[in-house]
Amino acid sequence: MRENQLKRKLKQGETVLGTFINCPYPAFMEICGYAGFDFAVIDMEHGALHTLVAEDLCRAADCVGIAPVVRVRKNDAPQIQRALDIGSAGVQVPQIETKEDAQAVVLGAKYSPLGDRGLSFNTRAGLYTAAGTQITDKLNEESLVVVHVEGRRGVENIADIVSVSHIDVIFLGPYDLSQSLGIPGQVRDPRVIELMQKCVTIIRNAGKAAGTFADNPEVAKQWIASGVQYVALGVDVAIFLRSCQALVEAVRN
Repeated sequence: MRENQLKRKLKQGETVLGTFINCPYPAFMEICGYAGFDFAVIDMEHGALHTLVAEDLCRAADCVGIAPVVRVRKNDAPQIQRALDIGSAGVQVPQIETKEDAQAVVLGAKYSPLGDRGLSFNTRAGLYTAAGTQITDKLNEESLVVVHVEGRRGVENIADIVSVSHIDVIFLGPYDLSQSLGIPGQVRDPRVIELMQKCVTIIRNAGKAAGTFADNPEVAKQWIASGVQYVALGVDVAIFLRSCQALVEAVRN
């Protein structure tokens, strides 16, 4: 069974860089790996992806040494289980607002005695039974659990959320946070930045990794300098759009 190098890097205090994947074509995942990203978030919340596509994206990721993390649509145990059963490196769960929400994520992501994740060895995660039946502890150890704190209520409860064991990354969502503050899309507003920086300090003091999304390299560098370890830089479709726009502009202008 493959060790989760993404989780190892985070535990060692390294900064990891990834991107969001909305395209179903496995070549996009391979390209992200060849580009040097540490991880890619397979977006089943906002993207149109389904489970069979996500599983193939995980296979493509494994081929090029990039860690596939699946973002589910909501904090739902069956969705969390399926995201891990397809052989991802971890699961990313949106809209966590309370300690109880965070505890529910862990229960869905971990096998007994840490959680209530349904048990089957006939999955890609279980190597289709080739790994035997004594693998639940190893899978518990290797799975990465990322929770999104992306609203005012979650920020208010951040100290309680970070106290939950077996959560590896607290991902701060700037866009949803800006919306909850009544300034949707204004992610560089000082009010958004101030709240996020306070959260980063609390997360780091709790011994967990802070994560966030960055639209561009400059913003990514700023958050890394503030202590963020897990940085999702852009979305594949937007990256492709910007590259195409730059090509067209370079020729026409």
